Amino acid sequence: MTAGWIMKAVDDLAYVSRGRSRHRPRNDPSLYGGEHPFIQTADIHGTDLYITSFSQTYNDKGLQQSRMWEPGTICITIAGENTGDCAILGIRACFPDSVVGVVADPSKADTVFLKYAIDRLKPLLRNITRGATQDNLSIAKLLAFQFPTPPVATQRRIGEVLRYYGDFIDNNRRRIALLEDAGRQLYRDWFVRLRFPGYEHTRMVGGVPDGWRRELLNEHVEFRRGIEPGTSNYYSTQDFGLVRFIRVGDLGGRPRYTFIDPALAEDLLLNPEDIVISLDGTVGLVRIGLEGVFSSGIRRVVQKTQGTVGWAFLYELLQSDDIQNTIRAHAKGTTIKHAGTAVDVMRFLRPTVSIIRYFEDQVSPLLRLKLNLLRTNESLAEARDLLLPRLMSGEIAV
Repeated sequence: MTAGWIMKAVDDLAYVSRGRSRHRPRNDPSLYGGEHPFIQTADIHGTDLYITSFSQTYNDKGLQQSRMWEPGTICITIAGENTGDCAILGIRACFPDSVVGVVADPSKADTVFLKYAIDRLKPLLRNITRGATQDNLSIAKLLAFQFPTPPVATQRRIGEVLRYYGDFIDNNRRRIALLEDAGRQLYRDWFVRLRFPGYEHTRMVGGVPDGWRRELLNEHVEFRRGIEPGTSNYYSTQDFGLVRFIRVGDLGGRPRYTFIDPALAEDLLLNPEDIVISLDGTVGLVRIGLEGVFSSGIRRVVQKTQGTVGWAFLYELLQSDDIQNTIRAHAKGTTIKHAGTAVDVMRFLRPTVSIIRYFEDQVSPLLRLKLNLLRTNESLAEARDLLLPRLMSGEIAV
């Protein structure tokens, strides 16, 4: 170990306590819908460094049975498939008892350094929780592990280097979210509210614009199913020649790729512009920007004839309420949902070719910029992950 570095545990450097959610049942609607941000494990999993967005809020009743944490708190998930994920609060927020809060002592630790030190413990933390009905990490197990720790001044310098990568990645993610929202809003304006260019002068026939048709989606696209090579053919690291194997869980938040031999890939290698949708497990997830082989729970959506439905139009259509409601209505199963039959009944209102082309002109550039940002983030994460062990061991002096 580098001179001056000492093995320490998390509680040697910080205050550690579980989040709070006293009310039962936890999903009581009377707790939610207020102004107090409520961070959940999925919000942590979907964040690289700082948590600034959230999908749920507490009202005052919810806050009373919980606890507000300050910005700078490290949040660590201790239950479920996201066990061991961690990120730093960038806002004041509550979180449940499935999350541990870590508040660094500024005289002993740098918050960003400590966050990445905990990240490096993640494989160990997951190993000791694996095998139960639901993965569960106690505070005692978390605090049992130690890691090399330099003086706080060195921690701060290391933290500054890592913060650069995290800030860049998170900023790109915010830009991606804005691009997604812009495309989604334009789709709703044109094809749901029917406020498309020239709508004022378009005659309505049977409740739809003249020249538009209600049609089955599978008349225009194919839903090509992925493969299931079996877990015995999975590899945890991308050794030479292996390709990514994309599962349904990789479509939400940060992916945890496994890898397989390309001989098993058949003709199922994705390009970044390919549109995929999940129809098993967590159904209805729609993504672009993926490269690799995809699992049997995922379908690649391929146009039969170019031009009848555009790339950007198809991407937004699959995320529309009409298609998503159809998928949910046809999702069967208790433990694992299966919605493959939905592809035979998906209907949509097909606009004229000229309107689709105009929409493509507006939205395709937004999606291609999104793809560029996704590639940039992947390169940044790879560079940081190569640098991380050398920084955190003292091999590289800062």
